[in-house]
Amino acid sequence: MLIKEVESFIEEDLGYDDVSCTIVPDKPAEAIIFTKEDCTVAGIKEAESIFCYLGIQAETTLKDGDRLKEGEIIFRVKGGAVSILRAERLALNFLGHLSGIATLTRACVDTVRKYSVTTRVACTRKTTPGLRKFEKLAVAAGGGDTHRFNLSDSVMIKDNHVKLMGIEAAIEAAKKTSFTRKIEVEVESVENAVLAAELGVDIIMLDNMKPEAIQKTLQTLNRKGLRDSVIVEASGGISQENLESYAKTGVDVISMGSLIHKSRWIDMSLEIVK
Repeated sequence: MLIKEVESFIEEDLGYDDVSCTIVPDKPAEAIIFTKEDCTVAGIKEAESIFCYLGIQAETTLKDGDRLKEGEIIFRVKGGAVSILRAERLALNFLGHLSGIATLTRACVDTVRKYSVTTRVACTRKTTPGLRKFEKLAVAAGGGDTHRFNLSDSVMIKDNHVKLMGIEAAIEAAKKTSFTRKIEVEVESVENAVLAAELGVDIIMLDNMKPEAIQKTLQTLNRKGLRDSVIVEASGGISQENLESYAKTGVDVISMGSLIHKSRWIDMSLEIVK
């Protein structure tokens, strides 16, 4: 985490007159942070950045992506009591939120692995403004794919692009951008999937298509000799509850906004021990 980011988060949390933390004697103290439920942990580096900035010694043997059981210790910290109290909620917020994303992602990846060893589980740009990079890295910690971090990473032609200029013109315009960027097209029919593949795009996103329609699309692309030339991604309305049916289709990528916006915070706690 960059220093300016740490300072921004600390400024937001402390305000201009931190009464709550400064009423305690600023003596040396020790504390532990532990998880109160099973999880895949994430946010280790972010928490370390907060502790370091506030002059707190933090010890851990863990890294993002490690699986923890209820009660396991994540950090042992030493420092001034005031500093530890100031770091407490901010560090726990990052650990709880990001571990929640990593835990849900790991569960979804485990589901998909029952049916495919190659299908990627990816997140989307449905992220919390200002926290995107942290949330996407939490997806990676859970074994998922980060997809695009921003609009500059690749050229994605979505439904509104097509409505404004048509699929063929949009693809032609995309090809005139940098050769380093892949081109992805969002389609909602077998016909447009075939057209996009024939026009030489890199990735086809099958948007809001049922598993049966996805299988039909893949079969059609295979029959026309186009399947191996393009990455096929399924997206739209996919959740942990219906993921299994999409995993069985043989699609290359399953993208899920729900990895982030439907994740549940993991319950963690900081406890003064000395």
